[in-house]
Amino acid sequence: MRKRIQKSMILVIFTTLFISYGVMTVVVYRQTVSLLEDETRQEADYIRAAVKTAGTAYLEEMDAVRKNTRVTLIGGDGHVLYDSKEDEYTLENHKDRPEVKEALRDGSGQDIRQSDTLGKEMFYYALQMPDGTVLRVSKTIDNAFRMAVQVLPVMGGLAAVMLLFAWGLSKWQVYRLIRPVNELNLEQPLENDVYEELRPLLESIDRQNKEKDAVANMRKEFSANVSHELKTPLTSISGYAEIMKNGLVKPEDIGVFSERIYNEASRLITLVEDIIKLSRLDEGKVEMEKEEVNLYELTREICSRLSPQASSRNVHIEVTGEPVVFRGIRQILDEMIYNICENAVKYNREGGSISVWVGSTLKGKKVIVTDTGIGIPKEEQERIFERFYRVDKSHSKESGGTGLGLSIVKHGAMIHEAGIRVESEPGKGTKMELTF
Repeated sequence: MRKRIQKSMILVIFTTLFISYGVMTVVVYRQTVSLLEDETRQEADYIRAAVKTAGTAYLEEMDAVRKNTRVTLIGGDGHVLYDSKEDEYTLENHKDRPEVKEALRDGSGQDIRQSDTLGKEMFYYALQMPDGTVLRVSKTIDNAFRMAVQVLPVMGGLAAVMLLFAWGLSKWQVYRLIRPVNELNLEQPLENDVYEELRPLLESIDRQNKEKDAVANMRKEFSANVSHELKTPLTSISGYAEIMKNGLVKPEDIGVFSERIYNEASRLITLVEDIIKLSRLDEGKVEMEKEEVNLYELTREICSRLSPQASSRNVHIEVTGEPVVFRGIRQILDEMIYNICENAVKYNREGGSISVWVGSTLKGKKVIVTDTGIGIPKEEQERIFERFYRVDKSHSKESGGTGLGLSIVKHGAMIHEAGIRVESEPGKGTKMELTF
């Protein structure tokens, strides 16, 4: 960044100097040409006055004096009567020369063109004499260009000095500009008193810092919860196994203890599986391809799998609606609907019911699960999608819940860009809507 700023400043100064030189050259050239034209006109007036007094012999007497001025005397018919630079071109008829034609018509005329005689760009000025002849005086304007070019070394030296100065100034200026940036406190970005232009960047860094802190805290809490959730069934399994190992269990109670060990192991396996699912969803490692999924058929299949669990609690499940096809990841859609329906069974009352509707609405394709369970207090409805959060912790342990089911639902909804809506009232049941 420092080098880029320095290069930019030097480039700007160099470009400015180059343009300034170009403008100055044009101005000097035009001013020199203007002075030369005035000088030529004045000299022509003097020569005409002298010729009037001394006659044309004056022209030949002044040949040795007029080194840089060409003087031509032209007759009214265009024939050259005298030329201070006499050569083969002076013998040509000059009646068609622009300045001569203008002088014969208006009394005076002028023109700038390349001289065939001298091979230089010349300024010609012609005056009509009293006897009808034309006096023409001309000077080369190449001197004007040379004078403009002579400014080049001065401008080059000035440019070198200015570029050296610009390099030093840019180095100091860049250091002064960069220093506050190098001294930024990125841990507390909003406490920095720097350029106003950096404010949006610092606010963005502050938001990212807060997000990172939130993620770090969430991971820390998640790790603590995982440790606790894993420790509970492992402690039970270890305790039951130790009692059986030490022979402290009656033969008729071995089946009971074995069943408890099996249940705790099953709960542990389910928990580990849920953690793995959630981690894969978190890290975006879901590599399954999307396919056309009939949500109605999928929901009926899920409810059939839950029938034994529902029957054990005397909970009636009813599925209604219409075939609806959605393009998504079948396994994740299965886990989403399964977890919602399973919660409706687990947290339902004895002899309760579950109504599942699948169909298309104006807002999209929906899966709506309504139960007659324990319900969720209003203040806790926002937190039920947090990992390991349970509304009724004692009931969750009895039902074998891991506290990760709705977190999986939330992540699955994010992957499929689906919406989740919860309506619930304690003691009256819960209604959950998935909108695709």
